[in-house]
Amino acid sequence: MKDYDRYIFWVDYFDSELKRSDGRRVPLNSATRSPTLPELGEACRRLNLQPQPQAARFPSRPAHESGYVSIAKSGKKKELLLKVAKELSTVRGIAQRGQRKK
Repeated sequence: MKDYDRYIFWVDYFDSELKRSDGRRVPLNSATRSPTLPELGEACRRLNLQPQPQAARFPSRPAHESGYVSIAKSGKKKELLLKVAKELSTVRGIAQRGQRKK
């Protein structure tokens, strides 16, 4: 049953390799290349949005593995998308710095 008190943010909303017509919802300069569900969940956790990650297939790309996080509504969806996109790039940067040190 649909939960009307939560927003759904698909990983594909933030993928810079997708066109807007393919499902990207943030501007290209805010998007991240091939984001993952754990990275998206971590970005939402850092913003205290209480995410509930779920592996699934994005409806317009059923052959591609994807996923989404369900977050509590707190403001406009577009504004939250942009905040999460900015935090996602921060999470990606921290993850890449950690890999380089090894």
